[in-house]
Amino acid sequence: MKLVKHLANLGYGTRRAVTEMVKNGFVTRRDGSIVRDGETFDHDDLLINGKPGDPPAGAVLMLHKPTGFVCSAKDTSRLIYELLPPRFLARSPIMAPIGRLDRDTSGLLLLTDDGKINHRLASPRAHLPKVYDAELASDLRGDEDALFASGTLLLNGETTPLRAATLDVLASRRARVTLYEGRYHQVRRMFAAVGNHVVTLHRRSIGGLELGSLEAGQWRELSFDEVAALLP
Repeated sequence: MKLVKHLANLGYGTRRAVTEMVKNGFVTRRDGSIVRDGETFDHDDLLINGKPGDPPAGAVLMLHKPTGFVCSAKDTSRLIYELLPPRFLARSPIMAPIGRLDRDTSGLLLLTDDGKINHRLASPRAHLPKVYDAELASDLRGDEDALFASGTLLLNGETTPLRAATLDVLASRRARVTLYEGRYHQVRRMFAAVGNHVVTLHRRSIGGLELGSLEAGQWRELSFDEVAALLP
């Protein structure tokens, strides 16, 4: 792919704007040499206005989503894209969330501009364990772990029971839940089904991948090995 198209697809501007950027020498290699359109280049070696380029096409990102943000490109609420470089909305294809976290849920969110990777990781066939920490309005009654693990729990308005899930009690009103599917507001609806209410909800890991030291509102690109470990 030519340099101008490559940078335009990453959201650095229209092809005309990027052509002017390249023409004026704002795209260089790390050794300081100017890169011209038509020349071979290594994305990891590029500097745009003296700064490393955004993650290349096909990248997978990890975002530590705070509460108050929605996983959408269009909404009246605050968008997760406010936490990312503005160019990410202009990428072609867009850097899209893999699955969703609702506005009141914090934690690990994955994004990619690779539709095939998005489909593979979001598919129920992936069976990626997703681990959530929930703070509850009322004390646990004591039988939730057995009920969640039974594979018979039926959510309100649904006709298919949930897959077996794991509940670990952390305190009288705190629990860690591991899911192997991703239905709409599933953790909140599971506790509602046993007469409780989720006050706060935080996703701590997906498929063994954890946030680690990544602070709320921050993001990073996953390594090749991290992505390979997630893919079914």
